[in-house]
Amino acid sequence: MSSDLISIARSGIQAAKVGLDLTAQNIANASSTGYVRRTASFSEVAESGGDYRNSNLSLSGVRLGGIVRNADAFRQAEVRRTGSDVARASAEVSGLENIESALEQSGVYEAIVDFESSLQQLTQDPVDTSLRASVMEKARTMVGTFQIAGQEMDAAGEGLRFQATDGVTQVNRIAQELARTNTRLARTADASNDQSALLDQRDNLLEELSSYGNIATTFGADGQVAVKLGGAAGSDLVTGSSAATVGITTAADGTVVFDVGGTSLTLTGGSLAGQQLALTKNAQLKTDLDDLVDNIVTGFNAAQSGGADLDGSPGAAIFSGSTTSTMALAVQDGRKLATAPAGSVAGSRDATNLTAIRSALAGVDPAGAMDAILFDVSGTLAGRNVTLGALQTIADTAKIALSAQSGVDLDQEAVNLVRYQQAFQASGKVMQVASDIFDTLLGIR
Repeated sequence: MSSDLISIARSGIQAAKVGLDLTAQNIANASSTGYVRRTASFSEVAESGGDYRNSNLSLSGVRLGGIVRNADAFRQAEVRRTGSDVARASAEVSGLENIESALEQSGVYEAIVDFESSLQQLTQDPVDTSLRASVMEKARTMVGTFQIAGQEMDAAGEGLRFQATDGVTQVNRIAQELARTNTRLARTADASNDQSALLDQRDNLLEELSSYGNIATTFGADGQVAVKLGGAAGSDLVTGSSAATVGITTAADGTVVFDVGGTSLTLTGGSLAGQQLALTKNAQLKTDLDDLVDNIVTGFNAAQSGGADLDGSPGAAIFSGSTTSTMALAVQDGRKLATAPAGSVAGSRDATNLTAIRSALAGVDPAGAMDAILFDVSGTLAGRNVTLGALQTIADTAKIALSAQSGVDLDQEAVNLVRYQQAFQASGKVMQVASDIFDTLLGIR
């Protein structure tokens, strides 16, 4: 009897020790990101029959069934999905903010308005050299602002491509780490502390991966995970202990496309998708800006060629180039402005062709076109900010739900400390009682 009591007490002490260790781990990692609360699963040890025993049921202590992670696969999937959406929207908003800043701070709109205003002032006295010089100076300023806008947009695009390339590098790193984690999970005992730590690492890697692209996961019985990048219809990224390689290709217009092992990849979530969307918008706006430059150069030079300058010579092209990067001022002398109609004598005050030049510009409506470009990017950015705010709220709610379910409650852990400590002391008392009973039996004469 006493020996049975000692065995029962011994199993109780071991169970209480495991409980205390897990409670200490939970408390120590309460603020650790990605840590999932552990609990111990215990079961009674029941025996029946045997040599010199009756066949009735006999309770013989407690055994550790395993270490349980208080994880919820559904809530974790929601955190990954909503986090991926937030990362996409955040990356796109960041890129659009840089593009908007590039366009607004370049001062193109103001320069266009000033150039058109200088042409209007020239109508007061078309032979005034100071007014002509002012027109050329405003033209030079406008050309410079277009060039600056183009350069800043190129810089914004380069920054987005750098971030996307770095994101692809991180995706490949995470995929390799997930493959190694799968290998270690396959070799780890079930319901062990090592397995719990590996599962925490696996879940953290999946959450990190989802911030770069939307993923779909399939979990094995041993905890291994198969990952598809691009959602359920995407490409296999991690399968068992092997990981595919994600690539990035830059198109001529500065946009990027992704692939997995050479297979085209479409992303709808994560920062890579957001940067891809921002680059597409940047390419579209850059095309719009180049078209505006081409229209200004073509329209102004065509009208200029139909008149005579202050020296009576045929009007020469004032602008050259057709894009923001190639646009330049072809002449510097204000006397070359062809304000008079073709065939006019030198010094003619006839401003007929100046009116034609202004009409040609009015047809192009450069100020209106530039305003539309600015409104396009600012309107898109405003809409994306609203979307980001809504997605952030959804993601925060998902994180709170997961934390409430799998996070560490310090009050509950404090209760567990007392409970397991009392269980430890009680088991020790049982061992003492068993020893006293055995000593008493030996002392009977």
